Amino acid sequence: PMQSFAPSSRKPKKHRRREDFAATRNSSGGWVGKTSRGKMALWRVGVTAWVVAARALGFVTPGWRGRSGVEQMATIEAPAERVTPQWSPSSWRNFKIHQDIEYPDQAELEAVERQLAQCAPLVFAGEVRTLQEQLARATLGDGFVLMGGDCAESFDEFSVNNVRDTFRVILQMALTMTYGGGQPIVKIGRMAGQFAKPRSSMTETIDGLTLPAYRGDNVNGEEFTEAARTPDPRRMMRAYNQCAQTLNILRAFAVGGYADISRLHAWNLDFMERTKEGSMYRSLAWKIDESLRFMRAIGIDTTTAELTQTAFYTAHECLLLPYEQALTRQDSTTGRWYDCSAHMLWVGERTRQPGGAHFEFVRGVSNPLGVKISDKATPEDVLNILETLNPQNTPGRVTLVTRMGADKIREKLPPIVRAVRESGKPVLFISDPVHGNTYKTDSGYKTRNYDAIKAELTGFFDVMAQLGCHAGGVHLEMTGQDVTECVGGDVGEVTVDDLNQRYVTHCDPRLNGRQALSLAFEMAELMRERQGLPRMTSDSLPPLF
Repeated sequence: PMQSFAPSSRKPKKHRRREDFAATRNSSGGWVGKTSRGKMALWRVGVTAWVVAARALGFVTPGWRGRSGVEQMATIEAPAERVTPQWSPSSWRNFKIHQDIEYPDQAELEAVERQLAQCAPLVFAGEVRTLQEQLARATLGDGFVLMGGDCAESFDEFSVNNVRDTFRVILQMALTMTYGGGQPIVKIGRMAGQFAKPRSSMTETIDGLTLPAYRGDNVNGEEFTEAARTPDPRRMMRAYNQCAQTLNILRAFAVGGYADISRLHAWNLDFMERTKEGSMYRSLAWKIDESLRFMRAIGIDTTTAELTQTAFYTAHECLLLPYEQALTRQDSTTGRWYDCSAHMLWVGERTRQPGGAHFEFVRGVSNPLGVKISDKATPEDVLNILETLNPQNTPGRVTLVTRMGADKIREKLPPIVRAVRESGKPVLFISDPVHGNTYKTDSGYKTRNYDAIKAELTGFFDVMAQLGCHAGGVHLEMTGQDVTECVGGDVGEVTVDDLNQRYVTHCDPRLNGRQALSLAFEMAELMRERQGLPRMTSDSLPPLF
């Protein structure tokens, strides 16, 4: 049976939100009893199609457990005291700060922090709790996380169209993986806060001039001048204002009709219209459209919120601690602290030291937390991290994001998974197959190879399957734009010579929409393979022209 990382000795307790997780049997009583066997079969097909459609939009319907085989559903418990009394939103200031920013004007920094502390929260505690509930289900084997977005957001490239295009690629990917893999997809955008970036060197030297490294638009400017590279705390206010706009756009798209499953044909990006990936998606959309028509024909309402709206969350790396503290609020209903800059936060490889300032900050907030784990991590490191961040063993609290490289994943990941499994700690494992496969070309472009990304992702699925554990998700740097930043691809391959055509990233290379959607089909096939299902085909593909 699949290992769910739930503590085996822990019995579910009654809780005021347990009804959100209960998987009850759906009794259809009299209608079924009076129906012929043929009509009964049609009814089942219609209900199944409805559930597939609802799950594609991120909803879990009562009575539907999918094909994961997991019988136990997650119950989020609210411990009376999550953190030690010594924690406060500012206690991180007493610890060593890795990747610290040196602001030349401390008075101006403090003034910006006070201004941010008076601003409205970007997200709300109830939304954060809902995300943790969905992550708890995924931890127990009933769900798959799709996290994607820019390497680093920028002020100059911000637009409604760019936000929309990334959002709809994520919708396409989620629909593909839900239909193919039969699992609910938890959609999280690396958006509305993913500005700051860690650096291996705090300075950069060009032609004998040494200046501070570019640390993201909310810290300093990319232009190589002393004025631009000097950290400016006022950029945090500009970042906050852009985040508020981005979240407003995302919420409008998620619940305002854009995510309506009846519009799934309109989610295809223009530049993907005549590509193989676009054709594969159109074939899938056609099949789902047929199911929707059948549902309407037998009287099922396809205009409900479950089929016209979706749940969408945001996440970013917790790096710029003055910004994070300023947006931390105490929930009036529970008394618990939440970082209201995003629904989910993660700490990176360079800042995940349990004795450091970043861990001190995140251990006290009640947001779901991610931790990047590279090939350098040991089982002891990981268990120490889990004990620090999740002493109450709450499902959905911690997600381990593996980033080990295609050539190391099969060697380095198994000991960590075994150690976590044997500890009984509830953990969601997801794969970041991009960061460990970055290299620089002879022409100076930083890039990633699509085949290496796919190989690491396949290795992740294989390792988890071999150890009887749940492959819980994927974390991608991607965009809805037609960029040429990562080489390779199943069709329409980007070559090294193509990189200079549309290489516009402010930091690391991103998968374009075609590459991201192609990877979604690969993941759907991997999910089907592990469930013993046949591969998806394009037999029903309508004519392209």
